[in-house]
Amino acid sequence: MSIFLDKSSRVIVQGITGRLAQFHTQEMIDYGTNVVGGVVPGKGGEIINGVPVYDTVKEAVYETGANASLVIVPPPYAADSIMEAADGGIGYAVCVTDGIPAQDMIRVKRYMMRYPRENRMVLTGPNCAGTISPGKALLGIMPGHIYLEGNVGIVGRSGTLGYEAAQQLKDRGIGVSTSVGIGGDPINGSSFKDILMAFEKDDQTEVVCLIGEIGGPQEAEAADYIRDHMSKPVIAYIAGLTAPKGRTMGHAGAIISAFGESASEKVEILSAAGVTVAEHPSAIGETIARTMKQFA
Repeated sequence: MSIFLDKSSRVIVQGITGRLAQFHTQEMIDYGTNVVGGVVPGKGGEIINGVPVYDTVKEAVYETGANASLVIVPPPYAADSIMEAADGGIGYAVCVTDGIPAQDMIRVKRYMMRYPRENRMVLTGPNCAGTISPGKALLGIMPGHIYLEGNVGIVGRSGTLGYEAAQQLKDRGIGVSTSVGIGGDPINGSSFKDILMAFEKDDQTEVVCLIGEIGGPQEAEAADYIRDHMSKPVIAYIAGLTAPKGRTMGHAGAIISAFGESASEKVEILSAAGVTVAEHPSAIGETIARTMKQFA
């Protein structure tokens, strides 16, 4: 299995007429993702990247049976697009848009809470690289060729460090079940804990790699879940050990403002929960391989 995506996933792209959206749509199609349409208000009836464009998500879902969406629209329109996906019957959405105002994401979170949990759309992002289940489907902007199919789950706030982990694993002949980017913004659709819960239930995933960074409480919340509920080994890397307190580093969420939000404090919290922490980004693959041998 895999989480969120598989060969049967039927994908639409919201914002498909944009230049970058067209590029990444074609990359997803070339990878083997079943892209069945796009959505751009006022552009219904056009054909882009060989798939039909619809005016609304509801129309696209009705005509194509779509159940997953890539939201790749400019920041001022991204929140409305996410909410339209939730309202239109999409089960899983990835938003790669960077620069969405925090107030807009608060509105999105409140809107999605209107739906019962069992019917609520799963959202990852914004400001993320996407999700890939190697050999099955790609939903996002990830370079698919660096991922081998296997049994390591990856979840991270940093897209490029996720790529680094996947490449290091590939160099060692180790594959990935699913890699999920949750994004670096302070308010996002899914947390580390949400993704860890999905990996814990996934039969294909045997080991999980968590890639965190300074700022925010998510890694501490993940540590609580890992300590009390995870039966699978977790390896982590936390970026930002040398970052000064109070300074934003790259991602909007990467700012230290409270106890437990620095990289060293997160390393300490995760280690206390039984997580094996890699000391350097270059050691992620080696640490995962060593842990897999120990638990083999």
